[in-house]
Order: sequence, then structure tokens, then C-alpha cells
Amino acid sequence: MTAPKLSALVVAHNEEDKLAECLERLRFTDEIVVVLDKCTDGTKEIALKFTDRLLEGSWEIEGPRRNAGIEFCTGDWVLEVDADERVPEALAKEIRQVIETTPYDWHEILVDNYIGDKLVRWGWGASFGKAAYPGLFKKGVKTWGDQRLHPRLKWRGPKGPMLTNRLDHYVDRNVSDMIRRLDSYTTARAKDMRENGEVGTFVRHLVRFFSRFFKCYVRRKGYTEGGYGFLIALFAGLYPLLSHLKAKLEDE
Repeated sequence: MTAPKLSALVVAHNEEDKLAECLERLRFTDEIVVVLDKCTDGTKEIALKFTDRLLEGSWEIEGPRRNAGIEFCTGDWVLEVDADERVPEALAKEIRQVIETTPYDWHEILVDNYIGDKLVRWGWGASFGKAAYPGLFKKGVKTWGDQRLHPRLKWRGPKGPMLTNRLDHYVDRNVSDMIRRLDSYTTARAKDMRENGEVGTFVRHLVRFFSRFFKCYVRRKGYTEGGYGFLIALFAGLYPLLSHLKAKLEDE
């Protein structure tokens, strides 16, 4: 019986300082696909050292960009990885074993998040970082929505158990990076809120600030990570509140 073909998909926008190490860890796959979105640096030249399967274009919204990349893949299975993520050897071996044996159509992958060189495992979620994500799936079962940030997902097959090995995600270099990411996230979310008529009320989003902070800091054990855990919870709470205020108070 022929082993299923595995495509690795990386969506990149000016990622010349991160991409090579990411793609080096994807050599275990049968195909590497890189989507080049409005790249003006050396990202394309780096990608060509690893693959000729490049899709160049210009997308304003994340969902259609990722859908285009999935459609461009030729594998039976797709592994979605961002340029700031690395697949350790143990996870690579598990992925290969899973796609050859699983009766399911998609699986979530656990994530180890790093700020600089520090592993910060607890507290992530609520739209400011991910503790796990649905990154391994059969082609045709996953479709991204039309949102700029954190697009909604549609599935056409049964979900399998979460993989046991973890992906390494170098999410931020320092606290300043965390602040810049919050600003970028809330700007994109504010545009979606205005376009979709989802601005809501200040009181609603103020309540969400407290519920999200509690979720990340207490329920997801952010308190065990010291100052970083507090910041993650704070920014997770601020994300919907700042998005609401930008949607109401800022011009496009």
C-alpha cells in the first residue's frame, strides 16, 4: 500500500530572517509549498533553496491566502506551519506515523511558545497565542473563512486525537514585540468588526476583558509563568476591548 503524500505549507510575508530554519525542518515531507505574500525582501530566494513550489500573490485577508496555499498543495495530507515555527524530529516522526495509520481526517498539534529563548508554556489562548492548533489535515477537509485575523474554520471530516509531540513556536523576541503584535492584531480585528457589523458595545467587551484575563491567567495557569504569564493574560483581555475601541474611534 502506497504511503500518503505529505505537503508542508508555509505562508510568508518578508520572513528572510526566519524562513530557512523553518524550511530546513520540513525536509521530512514530500513537498514544501511556500506562499509568498507581497514579499519585498529575500524571502523568495531563500524559499527557492528548498523548493520550486512557490505561489506568489497579494492578499489582504488571511483566510483566502491560506486557502490558496492549501489548494496549491498536491499532497494527500497538509501540514500548515508558520515561518516562525519549527518541527522537531520527534514530531516529524509522529506526523509520518499518524498519516499512515489514522482513521481520522484532521489532528491538532500541541505548541511550545518561546519569547526570545525562554519557553513560556502556560497561559496562551483567547486570540493572543496558541497552545495547540489544527495543523495536520487531509486536503479538502479544511477551509479558512474570510477574516483578516484568526479566520473561522470549516471542517468536512472527523477530528482525531491530539498529537503528543510539540511544535516549537518563536512567537515574540521580547515584550516590545508582544506589544507590537497586540497593536497589529487589534487593527486587523477592528477592520473585520466594522465590515461585518460586529462592533458591539463597550460594556460587552469590557466584560470580555475580565473573562479572558481570568481564562489565561488562572484556568490556563498563566500565573506559573511570572511576568510573561501576566502580560499574556493582560493582552488577551485587551484584544477584544482595543479592537472595539479602534473600530469605533479610528478611521480606516
